[in-house]
Amino acid sequence: MEQLVAVVVVVVREDRVLLMRRAAESEAGAGIWESVSGRVEPGEQPRDAAIREAREETGLAVDVGEAPVDAYAMERRGRPMIVLVYRGDAPAGEVRRSAEHDAHDWRAPEDALPRMPARLALAVRRALAAR
Repeated sequence: MEQLVAVVVVVVREDRVLLMRRAAESEAGAGIWESVSGRVEPGEQPRDAAIREAREETGLAVDVGEAPVDAYAMERRGRPMIVLVYRGDAPAGEVRRSAEHDAHDWRAPEDALPRMPARLALAVRRALAAR
């Protein structure tokens, strides 16, 4: 079975984390609050995928770190997936959501983390520590 590779970008502005809520019609995780995420396309470098996903999902110019700050394995619809987590700083700009998300919010970490799945919350903690 082919293993998927995905990226997560923890977008940070000052002391806040960007939360994105998956749209109700989303095929995976409808209604879940998360960070920017998406699959790495065939032949694409993971950091390039992180930059692309951040731009597509938020419309922001996000400065994505050179190296992942965390990585973990999970399953998506019964398929194995490796997730590479990057920190991205977005000092300015208005969020322009893609159709994948129906809400967003900038939250202090102590407010953001309880809304997220536990493994993602751990990755966000690690991204915040990677200044």
